[in-house]
Amino acid sequence: MSATAPNGSAEQSELPGSVMSREMAEQPEMLRRILDSGASRIRETAALVAARKPRFVLLTARGTSDNAALYAKYLLEIRLGLPCGLTSMSTTTAYEARPDLRDVLVITVSQSGGSPDLVASTKAAREAGAITLAVTNNPDSPLAAVSEYHIDIMAGPEKALPATKTYTASLLALYLFVDGLAGGDGAAAKDLPGLAQSLLDRQDEVRTLAARYRFAERMVITSRGYGYPTAKEAALKLMETSYIPALSYSGADLLHGPLAMVGNVSPVIAVVPDGRGGAALAPVLERLRERGADLVVFGTAEQVEQASAGFVLPTEEVAEELQPLLEIIPLQLLAYEVTIARGQNPDAPRALAKVTETH
Repeated sequence: MSATAPNGSAEQSELPGSVMSREMAEQPEMLRRILDSGASRIRETAALVAARKPRFVLLTARGTSDNAALYAKYLLEIRLGLPCGLTSMSTTTAYEARPDLRDVLVITVSQSGGSPDLVASTKAAREAGAITLAVTNNPDSPLAAVSEYHIDIMAGPEKALPATKTYTASLLALYLFVDGLAGGDGAAAKDLPGLAQSLLDRQDEVRTLAARYRFAERMVITSRGYGYPTAKEAALKLMETSYIPALSYSGADLLHGPLAMVGNVSPVIAVVPDGRGGAALAPVLERLRERGADLVVFGTAEQVEQASAGFVLPTEEVAEELQPLLEIIPLQLLAYEVTIARGQNPDAPRALAKVTETH
């Protein structure tokens, strides 16, 4: 077993990336823990919120949690038909605006629950009449204290600066919450822990792909639909660990101008969901192939075969709305492997802190 395997030995704890590696490896068990021990409480919270009949949803988050919130936006709009927006926190924290938020559900997603602007924005929303829900990895956090409802994502302590397990935990918690709002029982998620482990077991494949990006000066990552939050999170992971400028675009937005920067030496990663999002992305992939892009696909076997290289995701029997929990895992591994190949330490990216205190 190599020193970069996620389930390494105690000797590897001193090696660069060992903390991030270990936390990625915890994801299958973490997902199982949420399903076994947290799902019923999440459904109870969903029932309480559903009884309030919110007419609109605002999602508040930063960084990795912002990408999880975007995933929730797709779920809420598609499954429940609830209009959603992403909060501009400075409108209340800097400009002191006080919108009328009666009957509005404000969901704040934060790994630590400690960032002052998240706490202040949520407190202001509650004072403005909103139904407030915090989704955090810390039930004793200031954010949980100012929110009316709280969901614990149960990821356990996360010590590496790049968030990995707290991202997938947030996705599952948000899925179970929205499924609960819709009256579901969460049963569709039961196979996720085993599928997550199968992805981690294929790290050698990811390491081979990572060699393509050792000397990359920039990357473009694209997707559509439920895959778009995955593209954004993958870009963030690559930037904060390997320092490669990684630009994430919806496939539709990529065609509105940014496609011009893609040429035959441009590395492009496409996250191709198995479903409507993948179908919507197909014309974009064709345009990228026409431009001779170095196109690497994370998706279906059919799309991988038509690309320069790729990674086949085990999503054939998985609902499209659950696929983001699987898509991100090999992309986390990719960010890790690229960083190691470039001689850097993914556990401690420069200029980053675990709790980012924005105001």
